[in-house]
Amino acid sequence: MFCDNLKQLREQSGIKQAALAHDVGVSRSAINAWEMGVSMPSVANLLALCEIFHVSADYLLGLNDDYCLHIGNLSPQKQELILRLVQCLGQEEPDDSAQNK
Repeated sequence: MFCDNLKQLREQSGIKQAALAHDVGVSRSAINAWEMGVSMPSVANLLALCEIFHVSADYLLGLNDDYCLHIGNLSPQKQELILRLVQCLGQEEPDDSAQNK
């Protein structure tokens, strides 16, 4: 599960393996091995990945299916913007069938 989650997060973020390796402080082959399920990162590297992708270790390891975005390390202005966006997206939209009547 970890290997799939890591690859998905990396690809969704548009980050190449080499760039992620640089950010984590490992080789590109280490990232490739993690994504292939050949090896697992150290705890320190796992935490770095969680910080980079703003997800919990539980999600990244596949222990929890809930995608939780951690925004505590963002500026208060960015946190407020994200919270407003989530609130806006969570509002109920008018039923399409009601609009067609």
